[in-house]
Amino acid sequence: MQVFRETLCNFAGKKVKLNMISFECDYNNGACQEVLDNLVRYNSAKPTPYGFDEFCERAKDRIREACGLPDAQIFFLTGGTQTNATTIDSMLYQYEGVICVGSGHINVHEAGAVEFTEHKIITIADNQGKMEAKTLDKYLDDYMHDGNKDHAVHPGLVYITFPTELGTLYSAQELDHIYQVCQHYEIPLYIDGARLGYGLMADGNDITLPYLARHCDVFYIGGTKIGALCGEAVVFTNRKAHKHFFSIQKQHGAVIAKGALIGLQFDALFTNNLYFKLSEQAIRMAMRMKEIFIKKGFEFYVDSPTNQQFVIIANEQVEKLSQKVQFTHFGQTDKHHTICRFVTSWATTEDELDELESILEVKSEE
Repeated sequence: MQVFRETLCNFAGKKVKLNMISFECDYNNGACQEVLDNLVRYNSAKPTPYGFDEFCERAKDRIREACGLPDAQIFFLTGGTQTNATTIDSMLYQYEGVICVGSGHINVHEAGAVEFTEHKIITIADNQGKMEAKTLDKYLDDYMHDGNKDHAVHPGLVYITFPTELGTLYSAQELDHIYQVCQHYEIPLYIDGARLGYGLMADGNDITLPYLARHCDVFYIGGTKIGALCGEAVVFTNRKAHKHFFSIQKQHGAVIAKGALIGLQFDALFTNNLYFKLSEQAIRMAMRMKEIFIKKGFEFYVDSPTNQQFVIIANEQVEKLSQKVQFTHFGQTDKHHTICRFVTSWATTEDELDELESILEVKSEE
C-alpha cells in the first residue's frame, strides 16, 4: 500500500503524488452521499431513456420551484464545456457570435469548443474578471453605428460567468445593468453557472437564485463541481429555448441514453436545500483557507469571496509547496512570483486545511 501511495500519477501533463492533499480544483471528488443514495435507491427502476422519465421531471420541478419560475424550460447535460457549446450554438444564427470578457471560460479554457461550432467569440475588456455594463454598451453602440456592420460577425448573445474565473462576483445592481443593456439591444444574456452555488452562498453576495433567474434569458446550474458525479441543468427562463433543442443536443453528442443518471442527481441536490448546504460548506472552508494564508503573510491577486483563492507566492516557495500540495499555477505577477490558485469544494475537510496550515511556511522575505 505504501508503494501505491507513493506512486506518481500523470494528470494534465503533471506528475503528482497520490498522497498529496489537493486544492487543485472542485471536481476531483466523487459525489455526495445523498446523490449516491438516490442513484442506488432507483438503480432497478428501468426509467424511460433519454431523460424523458419521472426522475428528470421531478428534478426539473424542484429546480423550477427553487428558481421561482414555474414555466422554465430545463435540459440536462453532462459537463460544462458541452453545455456551453450546445446552448450557445442553439441560440445563434450561423453569422452570429457571442460576446464575453477576455478571461471568460469559453474563451480561455474550452479549447475553442464554441468556435468549433463556427461561432466567433467576441471579447471585450474585463474588470477583475467581470463584464461591465458600460463596456458592453459601448461595444454594441459602436457596432450598431458601424456602416460596415453587415460585413462583420453579428453579436447575437452575451455570456458571463457567476462567479467569474477569478472568483469575483457580480452585485445585483451590476447584473441588472448588464441585463438592461442586453434588453435594450435585444440580445439574450447567458450565465455560466458551473460554480453557481459557490457564488450564491458567498459572503457579501446579494444575488439570490430567483433574482438571477429573472435577470437573464438562460443559465445553467452546475452539478459536476457541487456534489454530483456529473451533470449540468440548463434553464431557459422565458420559454425561448430552440424548439428543437433536444435534436441540437443530439447533434452535439450531449444526450445520454440513461438520462435518469443526471435527473436523479439533481433530484437529490434540490431536495432539502442540499445544493446550497454543500456550497456553503465549500465557502466556509475557503474562508478558513484564506485566513491561513493571511496569517502566514501572503497577499492575494484578487479579493475573492468564493471557493477559488488566488495567492501570490515566491517561485522558490511554489517549488517547495508543490512537493506536498496540489494547486494550479495561474500566471505570474513578475518573474519572481507566481499566482497560485487554491480551490475548496463541498468535500473539503477541516483536516485538509489543518495539514495545509502545518505545511505552509511563512511568506519568504523579499
